[in-house]
Amino acid sequence: MQKKILIVDDEPMLLDLLQDYLGELGYLIYTSANGKDALEELKVSPDLILLDINMPDMDGLALCKVIREEVACPIIFLTARTTEQDRINGLLIGGDDYITKPFSLPEVAARIAAHLRREDRVHNPSRIFASGELLVNLSNRTIHYKGTEIELSRTEFDILELLLTHAGQVFDREKIYEKVWGLSAVGDSSVVKEHIRKIRQKLQAATGQDYIETVWGVGYRWRK
Repeated sequence: MQKKILIVDDEPMLLDLLQDYLGELGYLIYTSANGKDALEELKVSPDLILLDINMPDMDGLALCKVIREEVACPIIFLTARTTEQDRINGLLIGGDDYITKPFSLPEVAARIAAHLRREDRVHNPSRIFASGELLVNLSNRTIHYKGTEIELSRTEFDILELLLTHAGQVFDREKIYEKVWGLSAVGDSSVVKEHIRKIRQKLQAATGQDYIETVWGVGYRWRK
């Protein structure tokens, strides 16, 4: 999904320059030349705001105060003010970063990318489980051993996730079938045995280890 950036600056040439450059990088750009229009544009729910400080009517600092009551996205100030106190004021008022004019477009793009990555990490943290050198990322559903990916089918991964996230707990075939296929599924829990066999085969081929333990007469569990 395209990230949305709102640029607020009263310099038309700078607005056009940033819009063209950042648009070519794949961002969805919205622009405003004053505080009133910027507040209207908040309805698009921007992922990041580039905000000039030196604007007529409502300057960037005053606008930032109002914006912070509506959105929590990163705000990067663009300004010719260069004193330390100016930077401190901007950050204390609710800004997240400060770029002084004149600036290079690659620097602006790098700062934007860094803040958006940070936001993604905060709101979409990776759920990574490690079992020795086996790394399982539940967020993007990948498994790696010493940097090499191990491919599992969707159902195989679902079973592995269930066992891994409850390491040491024993699940019988019926409980695994219920958790993975659902209560309304039509089928036989005996298929679980075959899926477990395939998971073991793939993990052993890649790592030489057996991570899933059979508790005879009871079920299966992930070795702690």
